[in-house]
Amino acid sequence: MVSKGSVLTEIAQGVATVTLNRPDVLNALNDELAQSLHEALQAVAADERVRCVVISGAGENFMAGGDLMFFREKLPEIRATKGRELRAMFEHVHGTIHAIRGMPKPVLASVRGAAAGFGMSLMLSCDLAIATQSSKFTLAYCHIGASPDGGSTYFLPRVLGMKRAFEIALLGERFDAARAAELGLINRVVAEGELEQATAKLAGALARGPAAAYAKTKALLNGSLAAGLGEQLDLERDAFVEGAQSDDFAEGVTAFCEKRKPEFG
Repeated sequence: MVSKGSVLTEIAQGVATVTLNRPDVLNALNDELAQSLHEALQAVAADERVRCVVISGAGENFMAGGDLMFFREKLPEIRATKGRELRAMFEHVHGTIHAIRGMPKPVLASVRGAAAGFGMSLMLSCDLAIATQSSKFTLAYCHIGASPDGGSTYFLPRVLGMKRAFEIALLGERFDAARAAELGLINRVVAEGELEQATAKLAGALARGPAAAYAKTKALLNGSLAAGLGEQLDLERDAFVEGAQSDDFAEGVTAFCEKRKPEFG
């Protein structure tokens, strides 16, 4: 276990678990957590031992958004400097989102309790998300007179369409895990006592999977909405042809023909 400020990182069997560690304030985001999370994700992205990343929250919540006590203390400074310090904080917030979307490894959000504000944005940026039945979700920014950040206005329209995105952003209503799954914001809902086991099972399966193929798949999906059909088909062809020359492809084809599970490198 490596502690970096208010973030803990543990690597085991190819899975890096990055834990937000401010449970006394529901893992709310301040400048120190923003920097620590950015640095932790940069580190696991570059670590060749890591094949899958899990982001979780310590205690009973994932993340309840920004630390409003922190922002209240900073109000005079924010006004006096025209937000200069906030802009510095956003460098780390944006770095976190870019690290998640850009790393060639699956990133899984493991959600318990509240995922609000930036906590919901952080979850949306992950490739997959699993949550407990009692988890609660809200974008919430409108309740403090703020507009959304953390990429939520990028991800929500792509997942939900514009009408649903406006509903979640403008009304700031809370909804449960069943509704989040129905909307496609999370992948799986599990019972309260099963989150760690279910997360470990899913992350382990991803860590044992074909890492290079996953990287290509993630890049293709990330770029698909910005590409025309012809361009996307060409990218798929190039990725497949390159992958077909790999040891993982040979192992996958051979294992299928031999009716056994593949063992990817």
